[in-house]
Amino acid sequence: MDQDKSEEFYGRLRDQLAESSTWPSNYLYKFIVPTDTEKIKQIQDIFDNTGAVIESKQSKNAKYTSLSITVNLKNPDEVIRKYKEVGEVKGVISL
Repeated sequence: MDQDKSEEFYGRLRDQLAESSTWPSNYLYKFIVPTDTEKIKQIQDIFDNTGAVIESKQSKNAKYTSLSITVNLKNPDEVIRKYKEVGEVKGVISL
C-alpha cells in the first residue's frame, strides 16, 4: 500500500473509531499469518505487556494461522500504532 493511501486509510479509521467507541476501550484485532512460529512470535511480542488476550487457530491444512487479539487501548491513535507495527511483519493480512 503506498504511503498516501495508507495515511488516508488510517485517517478514516481514526475518525470511525473516535465516533463509534468510548475510549479507553477494548479493541479486537484479527490477523492472518502464514504458519511460521517466528512471525507469530513477532506479533505476540508487539502486544506483550499490554494485557492483550491472544487466541490463535490454524487453518484446516495448517498453512495459515489466524490470530484474534483483544486489548484495552486508550485512544484510536494506539489502535493505529499497533496496526502499523504489525504491518511490518512480512506476509500478515489484517482483517
